[in-house]
Amino acid sequence: MGSVCATIQLQESDLAEIQEETGFAPNQIKRLYHRFSNLDKSNKGFLSKDDLLRIPELAINPLGDRIVHSFFCSEQHNSIDSGEDEEGINFKQFVNVLARFRRAESSKPQPLNSNEHKLDYAFKMYDIDGTQKISKENICEILTLMVGSNKSCEQLAAIADRTISEADEDKDGFINFEEFKKAMAKTDFQQKMSIRFLA
Repeated sequence: MGSVCATIQLQESDLAEIQEETGFAPNQIKRLYHRFSNLDKSNKGFLSKDDLLRIPELAINPLGDRIVHSFFCSEQHNSIDSGEDEEGINFKQFVNVLARFRRAESSKPQPLNSNEHKLDYAFKMYDIDGTQKISKENICEILTLMVGSNKSCEQLAAIADRTISEADEDKDGFINFEEFKKAMAKTDFQQKMSIRFLA
């Protein structure tokens, strides 16, 4: 029943606007809307964090909680008047976050999948406490989520120390966004932050 409502609610004008903002093709937007509707089991018109954590790929990902959190921290996320206390993201907000992972094409990229937006997204994944800078503790926490008990606390701390010392140009003990961008410029960041969406 949710997918029937989804088809009715996704108007051609919405489709055109979302395509313009995100660069997704109409058939991709329709598939994403179908996925959104399937996750919205209660037909609320928005997804909660629990709804997003029902996505199997996120449920098994060690960074799943951080990824879901990023949906709610996006500058695209505005408060939703759902009449309930639960936070949620609507379809447009859902697609805007996913657009950051769209591969940049040889033509001009859409603003949401630009390097700047991808870098901002990745930076926020590490900036756990929202201070606009990455600390040694932030890096250790993310590494712990990623590798679990495969490395000792001392090994993780050594990796975090080395990461800070290599990227921290102003020597304040933190990595700010500009320093993060410079460090990421040495990697194939655009490729790592891209997902292939089905045509």
